[in-house]
Amino acid sequence: MRVRRAGRHALLVEVADGERAGALHAELLRRRAAGVLPLVAEIVPGARTVLLDGIADPEHLARLLTGWRVPSAPPGGGDVVTIPVVYDGPDLADVAALWGVAEDEVAARHSAYTYRVAFCGFAPGFGYLTGLPEELHVPRRATPRTRVPAGAVALAGPYSAVYPRATPGGWQLIGRMPDPAPLWDPAREGAALLSPGTHVRYRPLPRGGSAG
Repeated sequence: MRVRRAGRHALLVEVADGERAGALHAELLRRRAAGVLPLVAEIVPGARTVLLDGIADPEHLARLLTGWRVPSAPPGGGDVVTIPVVYDGPDLADVAALWGVAEDEVAARHSAYTYRVAFCGFAPGFGYLTGLPEELHVPRRATPRTRVPAGAVALAGPYSAVYPRATPGGWQLIGRMPDPAPLWDPAREGAALLSPGTHVRYRPLPRGGSAG
């Protein structure tokens, strides 16, 4: 674990991989909730980092962090958000070929796991979900799309995601969430439905079906 200054009141903690970043993020939140963490306003996980901002005494906290023993993986359990998915995406056949299965098997494989939001980025409410086995990792598209619709369920590398709004994107699209409205609501306390640390399951729907 490497700790360095990232501003007057900020620290950036670098770790070996995403699992350790998730574990560190969970441990920081646990200690803050227990009142045993020095004042920190923001705790933001990344792919292999955790940013701490709004620190009253960065030097003191840096010394504490270097002495921590953090679990190598984030804790399991907790509430699970269920995402209904119609598996009819334009890249479904390509992903099936990469996995070596029939198209109708992609839904069963993809929905068989419990995922965890490792971090958010790219667009408001866009969560990078880990939990897909390495043998099911797929590359990004060679040519990104200029527009990916809101609610598109996608894969890229080790991550799965659901696009909260229409944006350009280069991920493999395997399905869609019929009603993506809950994914990002600025008027809601906790605007992002899929925030770091949230556990997620995908629930397949019949093609042409709806979440209701």
